[in-house]
Amino acid sequence: MTVSSLFHPPREWSARTAVIADGVAHTYDDLAARSRLRARHLLAEAAVSDLDGARVGFLMEPGFQYVVTQWAIWRAGGIAVPLCPDHPARELEYVIDDADCAALIGAGDTGRRIEGAAQERGIPFHEVATAKGGGLAPGLPDAGPLPRVGADRPAMILYTSGTTGRPKGVVTTHRQIEAHIRSLLDAWEWERDDRILHVLPLHHTHGIVNALCCPLQAGASVAFGGSFDPGATWERLASGEISVFMAVPTIYAKLLRAWDAAAGATRSRWSRGAGALRLMVSGSAALPVPVFERWEEITGHRLLERYGMTEIGMGLSNPYDGERRPGTVGQPLPGVGLRLVRPGTGAVLADGVEALEPGESGEIQVRGQMVFSEYWRRPEETAAAFRDGWFLTGDEAVLEDGYYRLLGRRSVDILKSGGYKISAIEIEELLRTHPDVRDCAVVGIPDEDWGERIAAAVIPEPGAESAPETLPERLDPWVRERLARYKVPRAWLCVGDLPRNAMAKVQKPAVQALFDVPRRPP
Repeated sequence: MTVSSLFHPPREWSARTAVIADGVAHTYDDLAARSRLRARHLLAEAAVSDLDGARVGFLMEPGFQYVVTQWAIWRAGGIAVPLCPDHPARELEYVIDDADCAALIGAGDTGRRIEGAAQERGIPFHEVATAKGGGLAPGLPDAGPLPRVGADRPAMILYTSGTTGRPKGVVTTHRQIEAHIRSLLDAWEWERDDRILHVLPLHHTHGIVNALCCPLQAGASVAFGGSFDPGATWERLASGEISVFMAVPTIYAKLLRAWDAAAGATRSRWSRGAGALRLMVSGSAALPVPVFERWEEITGHRLLERYGMTEIGMGLSNPYDGERRPGTVGQPLPGVGLRLVRPGTGAVLADGVEALEPGESGEIQVRGQMVFSEYWRRPEETAAAFRDGWFLTGDEAVLEDGYYRLLGRRSVDILKSGGYKISAIEIEELLRTHPDVRDCAVVGIPDEDWGERIAAAVIPEPGAESAPETLPERLDPWVRERLARYKVPRAWLCVGDLPRNAMAKVQKPAVQALFDVPRRPP
């Protein structure tokens, strides 16, 4: 049996710093010892020698105790189900019930939010102390065997964002996570001396695998940044202690605004410090080209944009060494099989790949060792998500000069209006270049004549030259000069903010709901 490598750091790393949180540095030896002890506590409470795939939900803020808990669940043979601190009780309980959790773990005030749910369901609740170095179970010696956890055992259930229905539990095994990690260690050239500043949520692949598991598998250090604050983040990036940074486009946009508001000397120091980092990555949503260009202007970094999703981990990436093209997600990562398939046609070649004309778009389909096992207890939906071993992502893209450019989700970002197939992302990219637009979202709303009417929700830039309520009137002719007529939004709305999930990804169905009474510009 091949044993999981996710929680077995080499002995030579024992004294190396693994995690920095709340001003305290914790070594790999400390992480290993504390996770072993917590695993024994879980097994003792359950009166078993192996959790044998039992689901354990855990809720806590990002930090050392999160990593200890994750490793402890794996060491005990359980399946980790990370819960989102930002979710209301109803959504937390949905995940707890859907995953059929056998136990819950919480830390601090955040974690105590699920204590009542545990009591109502008659399952154990383990409270982890948040004091520095605390949270260990008393009276349990750090001795004796723990179960041998095979690489093919399920390791984690992450829940989708629910943009196309109720969130589904995505099951990945230890081997699949290891394959994902190996691909990124190779592609992004992780080094043992790296230190990543971690500011991402820890209930999604981006924060868990890319920014946490990867550095810990490389022998590097993870420095948790706490609650995101643009000024404090700039100071950390400029400290000379950070070599890698990963964030979503919204964070980069907030950092740019903080830089614009800073004094000249502070700007220079921030730019110089950030410019010394080895790697900066953007993902989880499309990176606006203006943000890409402005970030390069002030830091010298061309952000590395990549493409992934809960079910496949990372699939595509701009190169670490090589040209990083704005508006694209690069090429398939090591170990990833990828094809574009024209939906709705019967023209299938002998190898199962449909023929696409140059420049023609198609659905991204992926296969490889990192692709997930199943949707938890949803066999029909699992079967429908695959075709001949290829996972159907539902995302549409075009291949341009060897680089893939995303057009968006077929369900929400590919609009069909008046017989045309239109990319919402293309329109959004254009709108963001207008000086009076801070951000926007383009959706389709039902229309008897057009099938879908293109609608744009726009966040005005503070200090716009005139009243924000008149912005649609100014944008309409401006867009008409730059896009084909059938791509011009026919309904506009000015908003203070856009509905987003915990990863700051815009929730298109919620945007559509804003247009119950569509408004056309004069």
